[in-house]
Amino acid sequence: MSYRVLVCDDQPDVLEALRLLLKGQGWQAVTADSPQRLLETVRGGGPFDLILTDLNYTRDTTSGQEGMDLLASLEAQGNTIPVMVMTAWGNIDLAVEAMRRGACDFVQKPWDNNRLLATIRKQAEPMRRRQSELEIAANVQQQFFPRKLRRLESLDYAGHCMPAREVGGDYYDFLEMPGRNIGFVIGDVSGKGVPAALLMANLQACFRSQPPHALLRPAEVLAAVNRHFFDSTAAERFATLVFAIYDDATRHVRYVNCAHCPPLLLRATGELEILDSTATMLGAFEQWSCTEAATTLNPGDTLLLYSDGVTEAGADSGDEFGEERLIHTLRVNQSQPAEALVQAIVDDVNQFSGAARSDDVTVVALRGL
Repeated sequence: MSYRVLVCDDQPDVLEALRLLLKGQGWQAVTADSPQRLLETVRGGGPFDLILTDLNYTRDTTSGQEGMDLLASLEAQGNTIPVMVMTAWGNIDLAVEAMRRGACDFVQKPWDNNRLLATIRKQAEPMRRRQSELEIAANVQQQFFPRKLRRLESLDYAGHCMPAREVGGDYYDFLEMPGRNIGFVIGDVSGKGVPAALLMANLQACFRSQPPHALLRPAEVLAAVNRHFFDSTAAERFATLVFAIYDDATRHVRYVNCAHCPPLLLRATGELEILDSTATMLGAFEQWSCTEAATTLNPGDTLLLYSDGVTEAGADSGDEFGEERLIHTLRVNQSQPAEALVQAIVDDVNQFSGAARSDDVTVVALRGL
């Protein structure tokens, strides 16, 4: 099996020796000569089966502090790639400390080629299997998002979710309701990756299991969701969410915003309205209540629901997409169909942030006809 390994060391001869060793096994080695370069490569050059990195660099050649800082930075940007560290012969204490901070294994310099290759296989193979399992999970999760859209006389609508990893914690849905009503949900579960994805599926089940007539009472539905999340999840787990009900006959929109990113309502006249929170987040507090608000979606008006992964995209590299850029994209594409508007926002976020995106990006657009 061919592996792709990211190798980091500040000594060119070491990098070349490792590259040739891995090449001899039919593996690909991508090299970086500093911790900063490694972090940039992880963000923009993946996927990798393993990271192999030295702990000591030219700025500090003995303590391993730069290596420890690197492990902390990898964790901070949500790294899931196994990290093997290299350390000087006899410096076992430093290797042990690195493993306490997230490294999966270590090798001492000068290394034994056979042992190094065997250790890489040992650590990379489970990652490869896990990647395959995550790809299956990603396909399953994509099935959770709505595909068949009921045609409405007065409304065009569309949504899209782009996970930062294979699976994520963002959620959106279109819910069938009695009469000419239809429900819209967008939510963001705390955390990332598989744990968030499981809670996302739980959140969807909370809504999908409701009888259609019950969904017409948002306060009762959301109170039940809050009780379920509070009772069944850890204290640090919660969800922000917007639940809206659109009446195709009256153009009336009822909504509850549970501490989620405020939806943007761009009127056909160019006036912009912000739909602020009307409740706290779900699952954080045992005692919970909400206020229902309302607005109207006239012809040419656009209501945009989005997750914080949109406005915070690029933050890891020091500059985030932000609300101003989002509003600009919304105005430029105001006359576009809902699906084209959603795609334009996703494309702009991708173009702006590149690979520097550590959170899911979810957008739902409702446009009055």
